[in-house]
Amino acid sequence: MTTDHSIENTRIPEYDVDPLFIERWSPRSFTDKEIPKQVLHSVLEAAKWAPSASNWQPWRFIIAQTKADREKFHSFIFDSNRAWCEQAPVLILFISKKTMPDGRPNPFHQMDTGAAWASIAFQAKMLGLATHGMGGFDREKAREVLEVPDEYEINHIAAIGYQGAAEALPEQFREREKPSSRNPLSEIVFEGEFGREVEGI
Repeated sequence: MTTDHSIENTRIPEYDVDPLFIERWSPRSFTDKEIPKQVLHSVLEAAKWAPSASNWQPWRFIIAQTKADREKFHSFIFDSNRAWCEQAPVLILFISKKTMPDGRPNPFHQMDTGAAWASIAFQAKMLGLATHGMGGFDREKAREVLEVPDEYEINHIAAIGYQGAAEALPEQFREREKPSSRNPLSEIVFEGEFGREVEGI
């Protein structure tokens, strides 16, 4: 007997929400189909408009869409991620400027860059693309290979492309190629102070 891991059976919202938020997930299987520049630029445009503390916009994106540039990325991505991400036609390194314009530390740079990443993920989904973020890579080597200045934090990498079939993945990833569920609101939302339940949730 097989288990149904479809979105309809795995991701059941507790309250009404746009289907975009339910249907976006992080597959590992990508085809090698190139992303048209106009489509990729639309995805990046969405990130440009992400919320930003005091409009400092600390995010920066280094994209790899040529074979030579992707191979640079492959040099610092751990083998466990390279095994599936090498097929993706575009890789993006997310970095963020750690200081405000006056030179003081910016405590919001990673949060803002996370908002930009979410914008990319959702806009990509709207345009028929899949995305998968990964933290498994050598950050110091990435800084060296891509010549990232010290004032920028290296956050994560995302693979982006058109979704492929689970059967195209190395065997160890095939069982994991399915949408994941989420914790209930009652576990993540509190009323007034940490740990206090919200009535009705």
